[in-house]
Amino acid sequence: MPLGRRGGRVSALEGSGAEDAPLAAAAEPSVPWASPQQREAAAEQVLLRGIFEIGRNSCDVVLSERALRWRPIQPERPGGDSKYDLLYKEEFIELKDIFSVKLKRRCFINQQGNGTLLGITLFICLKKEQNKLKDSTLDLINLSEDHCDIWFREFKKILAGFSNRPKSLKILLNPQSHKKEATQVYYEKVEPLLKIAEIKTDVTITEYEGHALSLLKECELQGFDGVVCVGGDGSTSEVAHALLLRAQKNAGVEEDSILAPVRAQLPLGVIPAGSTNVLAHSLHGISHVVTATLHIIMGHIQPVDVCTFSTIGKLLRFGFSAMFGFGGRTLALAEKYRWMSPNQRRDFAVIKALAKLKPEDCEISFLPFNSSPDLQERRTQGPPKSDCNDQWKTIQGQFLNVSIMAIPCLCSVAPRGLAPNTRLNNGSMALIIARNTSRPEFIKHLKRYGSVKNQFNFPFVETYTVEEVKVYPRNKTSAHNAEEEEQPHESALENAFPWNVDGDLMAVTSEVHVKVHPGLIDLYGESMEEVNDSKITCNCL
Repeated sequence: MPLGRRGGRVSALEGSGAEDAPLAAAAEPSVPWASPQQREAAAEQVLLRGIFEIGRNSCDVVLSERALRWRPIQPERPGGDSKYDLLYKEEFIELKDIFSVKLKRRCFINQQGNGTLLGITLFICLKKEQNKLKDSTLDLINLSEDHCDIWFREFKKILAGFSNRPKSLKILLNPQSHKKEATQVYYEKVEPLLKIAEIKTDVTITEYEGHALSLLKECELQGFDGVVCVGGDGSTSEVAHALLLRAQKNAGVEEDSILAPVRAQLPLGVIPAGSTNVLAHSLHGISHVVTATLHIIMGHIQPVDVCTFSTIGKLLRFGFSAMFGFGGRTLALAEKYRWMSPNQRRDFAVIKALAKLKPEDCEISFLPFNSSPDLQERRTQGPPKSDCNDQWKTIQGQFLNVSIMAIPCLCSVAPRGLAPNTRLNNGSMALIIARNTSRPEFIKHLKRYGSVKNQFNFPFVETYTVEEVKVYPRNKTSAHNAEEEEQPHESALENAFPWNVDGDLMAVTSEVHVKVHPGLIDLYGESMEEVNDSKITCNCL
């Protein structure tokens, strides 16, 4: 990354419109080694051109409609020598990767005024390896106030044209997430970047479980471009649920009978500050605070499928993934030991649930996913009048675990995801069923998630791609209730079956109907396929 430095004699020239035509022609490479990027640059309209010091070189800098390009000024050589041309190659950054611009000044202690102008600093979002984003800077050094003012105003005008980027955000921060690091994560890593990007924020620190839900149901959101959650999977799922409930309320949709819910009106940003960060990992391909923050600043939008969980026609909640059986009982056990550290609590709950491993007697009905475009379009327009033409399938038996997931559910212990064959917005869910088997075989299945393949290559594991699922527990008493030992006062779980919905415990006494709704909410991020296929747009950093 070349850093600007003060010093040396610099000059400037600028222009626009017709006056720039000769400059644009002069910028066109006339040598046979001109790259496709250079030939494309020559066809762009030049907005400004001038001389700045970049790194240790005085450079001819050209600002066009889509990129900022520069080339070190070559010393004149009487006879000309093409080998020196190769040493002074053109470098560039795309304007869409710039998220802020500031005037660079040098200030001394107790100095009054703005200080000595040194030039302009550009703040850039870079795509690095493993889906990671990084913030960086590029200094354009020039001591002329007039020259820098013209360029600064032009950059500000360009940045104002990115209408998808948020200008104001509502921040919800859960200080109890994971190791109570969310507050530190926000104020040390997130807030500085938001300030550089000149994004206004309104921060609310949640005080209890359900605080974000009650707040978002009633608070005024009209002045915000998006909502950001700083916390773990449970906090993020609660905020997403609240945003979707708010959208139904605003649209006049009855909450208890939602067949075709309307989309959330504001995008949701996810800052990972929990123990597993499944949603952030699935969204960004990595659990990385700066990456998540930069996706928000850049206004990258990713539509994501959401599930409705209902029972007997009544909506229970919105969510992205759920586990019933072993996954639900493990979470229920973990909730009883909140005084432990997150990692200890998780490991203890898994060991205890495995020690008391019991299957659930269930009937599971599901509607297989139909990828026909006509059928998908018809279903997104509204619910069908009758399901008689849909080919529902039913299986019965003893099941150790049932997973229903609309997102891949990546995390550190499952690098490919708990549902590696599903995507964020393909309109389907993964139904993964583990039938009754021996404890050693089930443990082998769980361990296989830490590998990169074959986690479903067991005779007792079945996988389906579905649109809807109905789970009917046939046990007369809850398997979880039979395991209650020390806390009979937990009436919420009495005679109820525990479900793990996005890391939150949901107790249900009867059947549960799960249905996926394509692209029901927008999250700040990019699909991993797009990120992996994209190329770094700055060849100098």
